[in-house]
Amino acid sequence: MAGRGDPPEGTPEGLPGGGEDEYRSVVFDESFVRAARLQEYSAEERMGDHARAVRTRPGWSAGTGSKQAFLLVLLIALAFGTAIYMGVRHPNQPPPAQPAGPLRSTVVPLAPQGTVPGGEPAELYADSPAVQFRPGAAGITLPAAVRTKNFSESQVMTALTIAKDYLVESSLDPDVLSGAAARPVRVLLDPDQLQQFDQSLAAPANDGRHAATGWLVRFDPAQVALADPEVRVQGTLQVRDAGPNALEVISDHTFTYALRPAAAGAVAGPDPPTASAGEQHADDASLFTVRRELHFRFDRDDLRTHRAELLFSYVQAGPMACSADPSDSLQPLLAGRRATADGPAGTDPYETDRTAAALCGVLAPDAQPLP
Repeated sequence: MAGRGDPPEGTPEGLPGGGEDEYRSVVFDESFVRAARLQEYSAEERMGDHARAVRTRPGWSAGTGSKQAFLLVLLIALAFGTAIYMGVRHPNQPPPAQPAGPLRSTVVPLAPQGTVPGGEPAELYADSPAVQFRPGAAGITLPAAVRTKNFSESQVMTALTIAKDYLVESSLDPDVLSGAAARPVRVLLDPDQLQQFDQSLAAPANDGRHAATGWLVRFDPAQVALADPEVRVQGTLQVRDAGPNALEVISDHTFTYALRPAAAGAVAGPDPPTASAGEQHADDASLFTVRRELHFRFDRDDLRTHRAELLFSYVQAGPMACSADPSDSLQPLLAGRRATADGPAGTDPYETDRTAAALCGVLAPDAQPLP
């Protein structure tokens, strides 16, 4: 009698174990079934009219593959673009640097109340308020660099160093003082200000924007010369954080120059010598004082390229006649000279293109050496 697992006629002869072993090498595993192009409908699906027994399964084709590859590339491009957009708009990123604005400057002559004292430079310095000043760049001291909310300690020190370099080149360089050079100052300026700087030196004007002496200190070499190369200096530098992308440095320094006529017997100034100057020699030295208050601004590019934006310049200089035009070069009254009674040049309020009025001050007697 055949068992439940055997055919009704029993196991065929000559096939040990039946025909099962004949197809044992054919393996219909799960991957084979999934890969089959034909798929049998279920019993419920075959009950419909004109229903087929099998259906063709969708397979991978060249057209389908190219579409999926295109979609993949598109998704990658969208993700990359989104990452860039979010990086640009990220609130922690510093805003883009703003272009440097124009310099606004004011130069005020200080007229002496009497005759300008003369003598040897060492004696003049010893009898003046500049006796405590240090010579040259040593008088421009840097404060301690302290990190701010948006800038590191090293960045603050860089800003202070650039400001000092600008003061040294624009106030102490002999070639700049004599008008023989301007490049040492020019290379320290932000490129956005170079056109205004060049125009100020080529065509100086006392209009609050284009005075050469707003950018630097210089004298007419045909009139005056340095009697002592060691200029005396004293002042301060202050730093403040002006936002996520700007540092500001405010400098306030007094420079005292010992000057003498460019040549013995040269006439320097609008007036002939007065009787009170008879005991003085024509080549005596005299002191000329310039106080410069400068307002610098530095963005991150300025700190990286070692340059500055000079936004404000306020200059007081004397002894100098009120009638002198200080836009091109400072015009000192030398030893034995005295200021005239002429006031500063008139100001026309109808000249709307002028942004600054002519100004003049009085040099206090205590600001000069004792006679």
